[in-house]
This record gives sequence, structure tokens and C-alpha cells, in this order.
Amino acid sequence: MNLKEASNMEPNEIADYLQSHPEFFDLYSDLLLQIRIPSQHEGRAISITERQMGAMRDKLKQLEIKLAELIAFGEENDLISAKVHRLALSLLGAADLAGVTAALYSHIRDDFAIPHMTVRLWGAATGDAVEFTDVGERFRQQASAMLQPYCGPAADQEAVSWLGEIAPHIRSVAQIPLRHENACFGLLVLASEEPHRFYPEMGTLYLERIGNMAAVALLRALR
Repeated sequence: MNLKEASNMEPNEIADYLQSHPEFFDLYSDLLLQIRIPSQHEGRAISITERQMGAMRDKLKQLEIKLAELIAFGEENDLISAKVHRLALSLLGAADLAGVTAALYSHIRDDFAIPHMTVRLWGAATGDAVEFTDVGERFRQQASAMLQPYCGPAADQEAVSWLGEIAPHIRSVAQIPLRHENACFGLLVLASEEPHRFYPEMGTLYLERIGNMAAVALLRALR
């Protein structure tokens, strides 16, 4: 194809031809210096080489932003993993129920900066501690039906009432079922006055891990 033929072609035909014939600019390399393209940023015509360089710079900037986001995400995950690890060590060192609940309360409050939490236990677990306060059969069935932790608004959540005087001020809550061999025997409740501290779209991986660790430690302390 010569340049005269190209002038009679539709733009999409030219694009298809150039894609199918990458050697075109080898034959007409001087065109790369002659072609002028309107600049998107500077309002003037630039060479195709300058346009390519600009496009590469824009793509590099986007990649740098994405890399910074991934690094920040990785660093945040590392921090959370370290906190979960410290909680695990504290739970392993707890000798009884009081020690397990103290470890849970202190680490979640201080390390995770979650101001309010409580635990309720039922089934074979009995005792005089507040954790054994009866929650009713209907609520037990609801907790057992939870396939993953609930995260979201505190309104209309019965478990919020377990927090006592602070309950009317709670705006968001996470409820984590405690299980042993797929049987739910309790609930771990985390709460905040911040409306968006716990929200439906948030990831629950670390909450599930904390729930698993708490369940194992509590069962060990109850035996």
C-alpha cells in the first residue's frame, strides 16, 4: 500500500493495516518525525515520538500509584498480622478462663483500638462470670446460622445490649461466632461508637482468625 491509497482509507482500516504491517514505519521512518499530534495536556501539536513518550510517562505514573497502593496494603496487612500474632501468644499463655478473657479484652482494646467488646458462652459452658449470662435459645440459633462474622450497623442488634451503659452510643458492631467442630458455643462482640468502624463490605478474614483462636483458647480454659 502506498500513501495515496492510504489517504482513501477509513481510520479503522488504517489502524487495522498498521497493526497487520508493523514494518510500515521501517519503510517510512521519516514519518515518525513529520507526523504531528495534538497534545492532550499542552494544547500544541507534538511528534508521534513525543506522544509515545508522554503515554509511557502517564502509564508509568499509574503503575507507580498502583505500586504505592499495594505496598501500603501489604504494610497494613503486616501490622494486622503482627497484632494477631501477639494475641495468639497471649492466649496460649492464659491458664484459665479469666486469663483468656483478660487477654482478649486487653489486646483487642489496646492493640486493635476497639474500645468495647464482650463474650457470651453457652451450651456445655457454665459458670458465674458475666460471659455465661443466658442469651436465650432464639439468639443461639441465630448465632449458629451465621456463616461468617456480621459487620455493620449496631441498630436492632440484640448483642449490643450486652455492652451495658455504653450500648445506646454504639453505632457499628462485629459479631464473631465461636465454634468447635462446626457447633457454635458462643459469640465474640466487638463494638464502636464510629458508624463506619465495622461495615458490611469489610473483609472478615482476620476477624475469623481471631474468632478461631478465641474459641480454641476458651474451650481449653473450660475443660
